[in-house]
Amino acid sequence: MSTSDLPMSPQLEQIHGEIRDNFRALANGFQKLDKVKDSSRQSKQLEELTGKMRECKRLIKEFDREIKDEESRNPPEVNKQLNDEKQSMIKELNSYVSLRKTYMSSLGNKKVELFDTGVGASEPTAEDNVQMASTMSNQELISAGNRTMDETDQAIERSKQVVHQTVEVGTQTASTLKGQTDQMGRIVNELDTIQFSIKKASQLVKEIGRQVATDKCIMLFLFLIVCGVVAVIVVKIVNPNNKDIRDIPGLAPPAPTARRLLYLKSGNYLV
Repeated sequence: MSTSDLPMSPQLEQIHGEIRDNFRALANGFQKLDKVKDSSRQSKQLEELTGKMRECKRLIKEFDREIKDEESRNPPEVNKQLNDEKQSMIKELNSYVSLRKTYMSSLGNKKVELFDTGVGASEPTAEDNVQMASTMSNQELISAGNRTMDETDQAIERSKQVVHQTVEVGTQTASTLKGQTDQMGRIVNELDTIQFSIKKASQLVKEIGRQVATDKCIMLFLFLIVCGVVAVIVVKIVNPNNKDIRDIPGLAPPAPTARRLLYLKSGNYLV
């Protein structure tokens, strides 16, 4: 049965057509590569072909996902035909991968070698995994599976440690923030207390100022009174016969005045 007779959905037909187009481009590219003698041009063309192979790998994965999505709606024989076509495309892609490796080993170009290491060695393609699995025994498959599980367990354990450390850092950060918040609250309360104390001190200073002003006025009046009394006493001492100045209250009257008072009490009047 030809590929055109396969019962495919429109989505599968589109993906299948793109894969076949890439395969034709790969075949033409490797044919042209035989005619190229310049090593730098060969390296560049190998990079382009590697990109085509990477695109084929992606499309084959997408083709496989579509087959699995439609598996429940297709008859078993149709699913078998589609899976056979997928395996055929994987084998064809593997042949191009092997051909690329042959050219790379003959070319010996470091730049292409690094590119191949980045694509194939550190991250094996699905086709390479299929090819490797087909050549391994059951014991080797079990050993490889155990190694993969051990690596997965180690990665999970490292992830747990990272999560635990992250939780501890978050807890410490929260505790520090709470302490700083409490400290800020105490500082605000102290500032309020200081502000209240400043207001009370301002009121007290104003009251003291008013009392001082009142005391100064009283002292000024007392000073004026004392000055007046002293001035009168001085004038009386200097000029006791001065009639313009009255007697100072509290002082003894002069002798004539005293005699006049005695006569008035005894009933005798002086003319």
